[in-house]
Amino acid sequence: MSLGRKYIVILGTIMSGLGKGILAASIARLLKTHGYKVAPLKFDGYLNVDCGTMNPFRHGEVFVLDDGGEVDMDFGTYERFLNTSLTKLSSITGGKIFQLLIEKERKGEYLGRDVQMVPHLTGEIVDRVKFLGEETKADIVLIEVGGTVGDIENGYFIEAMRQMSRKEDVLFIQLTYVPSLSPGEQKTKPTQHSNRLIQSLGIKPEIILCREQELLSKEAREKIALFCDVPVENVLDDPIVDTVYALPQLLEKQNLYDAIAKRFHLRKTKVNLGIWNRMVKRITNPSKKKIQVGIIGKYTAVKDAYVSVKEAILHATAANNVCADVCFVESTEIEKKGAKILQNLDAIIVPGGFGKRGIEGKIAAINYARKNKIPFLGLCLGMQMMVIEYARNVCGMEGANSEEIDKSTPYPVIALLPEQMRIEEKGGTMRLGSYPCILDPSSKSFTLYKKKLIHERHRHRYEVNPKFVEQLEQGGLVLPGRSPKKGIVEMSEWKDGFGIGTQAHPELKSRLEDPSPLFVGLIKAAIENKKKRRKKKKA
Repeated sequence: MSLGRKYIVILGTIMSGLGKGILAASIARLLKTHGYKVAPLKFDGYLNVDCGTMNPFRHGEVFVLDDGGEVDMDFGTYERFLNTSLTKLSSITGGKIFQLLIEKERKGEYLGRDVQMVPHLTGEIVDRVKFLGEETKADIVLIEVGGTVGDIENGYFIEAMRQMSRKEDVLFIQLTYVPSLSPGEQKTKPTQHSNRLIQSLGIKPEIILCREQELLSKEAREKIALFCDVPVENVLDDPIVDTVYALPQLLEKQNLYDAIAKRFHLRKTKVNLGIWNRMVKRITNPSKKKIQVGIIGKYTAVKDAYVSVKEAILHATAANNVCADVCFVESTEIEKKGAKILQNLDAIIVPGGFGKRGIEGKIAAINYARKNKIPFLGLCLGMQMMVIEYARNVCGMEGANSEEIDKSTPYPVIALLPEQMRIEEKGGTMRLGSYPCILDPSSKSFTLYKKKLIHERHRHRYEVNPKFVEQLEQGGLVLPGRSPKKGIVEMSEWKDGFGIGTQAHPELKSRLEDPSPLFVGLIKAAIENKKKRRKKKKA
C-alpha cells in the first residue's frame, strides 16, 4: 500500500456488551471487500496470559487458533467475517504484555533503567501492534480495545494508542449507547460525557457508532455531532439486526466505508459480496423447511459457551437452505428426567467440555440418538462419550469410562495423551491448534470432506485408548480417522445412520462462506430423517 500502513482503533464507552467485536469484524469485512488486507488485533485487560484457564461460565467460549492460541471468542467473529485464519499475534492480554516486560527486565534488556508503565509498557504495546502489521503485510491493522474507556485494566493500552497516533496514521472510532426513556425520546448526554472522557485522554474519535433501541433521530444525530465535534455524516447507527452477518451491508448503506476512505485517502471500488449476500438472505428470509437441533451441554446457562457451535449450525442450515430451531439441553436434566426429553429433536450435538458433571446425561443422549437413529455429531468430549457409550452398550465393557471421569474404571477406553502425563501446569499445555488427520476413503467422513487429508483444530488432553481400539472395531465401531504421526484416533462413526464423532473442534473453522463439512452433513441428514419420520407417521 503506497500510502503507508493505517490503523483503526475501536473504543467502547458507557457500558460493555455493545458488540465491539461484531462491529470490528464488520468494518474489517467492508475493508476487505474493497480490496484491502486487514489484520484484526484485540486487547483484553485481564492478567491471564490467555483464555485457556478461564471457566466458560465466566468468560464464554475459549476460541482456539491454528497455531494453538487460546483466545477470546471475538476472534471467532473475526475469522468468520474475514473467512481467514488468524494467529496468536492478534491477541494481546494484560498478562501477556506484563509477562513479556518482566522477562525482558530479568534478562537485563532495559540497560539498568527503572522499568515504568510509560515509556516501557506502552512502548512494548506499540511495538506489538506494529509488528502484527509487518508480519501480516496488512494494509490496515484494526484494533479492538476490550472493556470501556475509564477502566483501570485498559488505561495503559489506550495511552499506548495515543502515543502511536503521534507517529502513525490512526483513526479512532467510538462505540456508544444512546438510550431512549420512551419512544422518540433519545438521550445523548451519556455519549457526550463519555466522548469528553476520551478527549481528556488526548484522543479524538472521528467516527461515532451508536447502539440504540431505535434508530437515531435527526436531532440526536446533530447533537452528538455538535458536542462531540465530528461531521454529522460520521455519526452512524449500529442497529439491531436479524443476523450479525447483515451488519456489514447496513454499515455500507450508511457510507461508513466512504468516511474511512476519505480519512485515509483509500480507493473506492465496487462492492461485490457474492456468496455472502446469498447466505445472509437465506438467514434473514429463511426457508419454510424447519428442523430442531439440540445441543446437549453442561454450560447451557451461558449461551456464549457454545457460540461457535451455534454459528456452525447457522452456516450449515444456510448451506442446506433450511431453518433450524436450536435448543440447549442441560445434560444434568437428562440424568434427572431421562433421554425421552429429546424425542422431538431432528439432530443431536454433544459439544466439548471438561469435568465429571453431566457426563452420564451426555452418554444417555448419545445412546438415545444411536438407538433411535437420530443424526448425531460428537465434538471432542462428545466423541469420547460416543466411544464410551458404544463400549458399554455394544461391546459389553460394563463400567467403561474415561480416566478423566473415573480413574478406577475397568475399561479406560479414553486415556490421557502420553505427552500430557508429566505436565503439572494448566495454561497452554493441552494438545492445541490445527492437526492433520487421514480419513479412510470408505468412511462417511471422507464423503463429507471429499479428501483424504484434513486439518482441524484441537483442544484436549485425552484420547481414545490405543489398547482398546481393536476391541472397539471388532464390536462394530468405525474409527476412520487417524493422525498420521502418532496414530491418535481422530474420528468415530456408527455403521448405521448418521453418527459421527471427532476429537477436533470443526466448529472453530466453520465460516458463512465455507461451512464445516461435518455440520453440513449433520443438517442434511436431519432433513432426510425428518422426512422419513413424517412418512412413517402418515403410514
